[in-house]
Amino acid sequence: MPSGFVGILSAELHFPEAGSLKGKRKYVKTAKAQLQNRFGASVAEVDHHELWQRTRLTVACVGRAARDVEELLDGAERYLAGQEWELGQTQRELVSLDD
Repeated sequence: MPSGFVGILSAELHFPEAGSLKGKRKYVKTAKAQLQNRFGASVAEVDHHELWQRTRLTVACVGRAARDVEELLDGAERYLAGQEWELGQTQRELVSLDD
C-alpha cells in the first residue's frame, strides 16, 4: 500500500485591476489564505514578483490516496478560476511518496 501522495498545482494568475505591487499583494494574500484554509494546502508565490498584474502560485496538497489529492487540486483550481482575477495556464503533478 502506498504511503501517500503529493499533488502539485502551478497556476498563473492575472490581476487586471491591480495598479501597483501593493494592489497585487492584496490579491495574492487573499488567494494564499483561502487555499490554505479551504484545502489545507501549502502555497507559495514563485514567479513574477516584480510585475503588478501577474503572479505564479504553486500549491501543494498531501493525502493518503491519489483520488483524495486529485479532488483537493480540482477544488483549488475551481476556486482560483471562480475569483475576480483571471486564471491562466495551470500545470499539475501527482507524486507517490513510494517513488
